[in-house]
Amino acid sequence: MPLPATADSPFASFWMAGFECTDQLNAFGNRVDFLNLTGHLQLLDADYELIQQHQLSTVREGIRWSQVEHRPYQYDWSTVQVLLDAGRAHGIQQIWDLCHFGYPDDLTPLHPMFARRFAALCRAFVDFYRQQRPDDVLIITPINEVSFMSWLGGDVRGTAPYCVGQGWEVKLGLMRAYIEGVAALREADPTVRILTTEPLLNIVPRPGAGPAEVRRARDAHRNQYQSVDMLAGRLCPELGGRPEYLDLLGFNFYYDNQWQLAPYHTLPWANETRDPRFRPLSALLTEAYRRYRRPVVLTETSHPGEDRPAWLRMVAREAVKTLRAGVPLLGVCLYPIIDRPDWDHLSPWHHAGLWDADPAAPEPGLTRHLHEPSAVALAEAQALVARQLAPLESLLA
Repeated sequence: MPLPATADSPFASFWMAGFECTDQLNAFGNRVDFLNLTGHLQLLDADYELIQQHQLSTVREGIRWSQVEHRPYQYDWSTVQVLLDAGRAHGIQQIWDLCHFGYPDDLTPLHPMFARRFAALCRAFVDFYRQQRPDDVLIITPINEVSFMSWLGGDVRGTAPYCVGQGWEVKLGLMRAYIEGVAALREADPTVRILTTEPLLNIVPRPGAGPAEVRRARDAHRNQYQSVDMLAGRLCPELGGRPEYLDLLGFNFYYDNQWQLAPYHTLPWANETRDPRFRPLSALLTEAYRRYRRPVVLTETSHPGEDRPAWLRMVAREAVKTLRAGVPLLGVCLYPIIDRPDWDHLSPWHHAGLWDADPAAPEPGLTRHLHEPSAVALAEAQALVARQLAPLESLLA
C-alpha cells in the first residue's frame, strides 16, 4: 500500500510521481511534446502499473495547452480524456498542470489576450472535469514555474517570446494570467485546490564580498518569491492577487538550485567542502513555509546519473527534518519518474528517473529499464519518512 500523506492532506500518497509534459517551443522554435517523446501516452497503462509497484499513487500530469486549444476558445480534450480514463481505471490520483511549459502557437505571455484565453481554458477544464468527476478532489497547477519560464523566455531566448531583458514583463504577463486563471477556477468550482510550483533556490555572494554585493545576492534570493508574492497580492496588487489564492505551496528543487551570484557557479549539493553558504533542503523549505504559512509540497526533485540513490536518501532525510521542524510537508514528487531527453536537441537522455530509456533503441521513449539502485533507495526513503509520519497519523486519527 502507498504511504498516505498526513490526515488533512488532499493527496492520496506522500510519495508522488511526475510525468514530463512539456509542450513548449524550444530554443530553435521547434515544438516538443514530451508526452509522446517519453512514450508515456503510448505506455500509459503500463506506466501506471509500474509506479504502483513502488507505492506511488499520486501523479503530476499535464493537459498540454498547445494541443488542447489549436483554435481560440475551441478545445480538444481527447488526449486528456485518455489520461483521465487511465487514472480512474488504475486508481491513480492525478494533479493537473494546465500550462506546464508551452502555449498555443498564436500566444505568448506578452500577447494582450493571453490572460483572457488562459482564464477561459481554466473554466473549460473545470467544466470538462466535473462533468465526469463531480465529487473528486481536483488539484490544479495553473502555470508551472513562472520564475523559470520568465527567465527562459524573457531573458535568454530559450522559448517564446524569445526575448532578452524582458524577464520582468514576461513574469507580469504570466502572473496576470495565473491570477485571472485562479479567479476563474474558483468561480467555476470553489472547492478546486491550487498547487503552486516554483523553484526553491539559495543564491549567495562570493566569500568576502562587500556590502553592496551581499545586498545584490540577498535581493536575488528574495526575488525567487516574486511570483507567489504576486499571487498573494503582496507584490503588484494591481494584478488582482489575493491572500486566499495561496493554498498548497509546491517547490521544485534540483542539484543545481544553490549558486553563487557572481561570478556564477553552483554550490555542490553534497557540500563536501563544508561551504558555510550552503543551506540544507529542510532549511529552505522551512524558510518558504514561514514566509507564507501554507502547507508545503516538494513538487519536483531528481538527480541525473549515478548519484540518483544518494540524492533520494538526502531528500528523505531532509523531509524528516522538515517534518520535525513543524513544517506541514505533505509530499515529495519524483520528477521526472520516467527518463526524458534534452528539449533543445532531443538528446542526450538525462537518466534522472526511476526508469531509464535506452538511447540506442529505435524509439528510446518506448523503453523502460528500472534503475535498481534508485528503486532500493526509494524504498529506504519511503520507510524512513513513514516512521516519522506514523506518530503524526496516530495523533490525527
